[in-house]
Amino acid sequence: MDITPYVDSLKRDLLAAAEGAGDEARQVAERLSYAIDPAARLAMMEAISQAAAEITAELPNGGVDVRLDGRDLDFVVHAPSNIPAPPAPPAPPMPGDDDEEGGLSRITLRIPESVKAKAEEAAAKSGQSLNTWLVNVVRTATRDGAINVDIDLSSIPFFGGDPFGGGKQRGNRRMSGWV
Repeated sequence: MDITPYVDSLKRDLLAAAEGAGDEARQVAERLSYAIDPAARLAMMEAISQAAAEITAELPNGGVDVRLDGRDLDFVVHAPSNIPAPPAPPAPPMPGDDDEEGGLSRITLRIPESVKAKAEEAAAKSGQSLNTWLVNVVRTATRDGAINVDIDLSSIPFFGGDPFGGGKQRGNRRMSGWV
């Protein structure tokens, strides 16, 4: 990165500010502009180095270094060598789900925002879009032989603590879903 244009811009601004003050002020500004060149370069390099350090601090792995190459700055990005594997591909369609020959239908689904947020999280965890995840949930629930499970677990004693974190309250531990 060549910072010379930025230093030159600073010099031009200094000279422009001195224009209205007369010839003597302009001469002083010209002399100052030559003296300010190394200080301005150093200040810019320090600011850019600080920015690189802040970016590095925010990255989970790797980092950014700033190196001086003559009068130019070079950026070196350190990427982690063990890049995480991409999410698993979506599960293949269930066997016998060839009933999509009629095309697609569009519906409007109104659900509480909290339920939508949980559905989005579940879809992201499975590496699917929300729409694909919802289609698979509906497909599972409507396939032949699907069983809706809704079990009250409050009467089952759990030795060594409640795995659901419900404390001693009865009736608040349920498990439901489609099998």
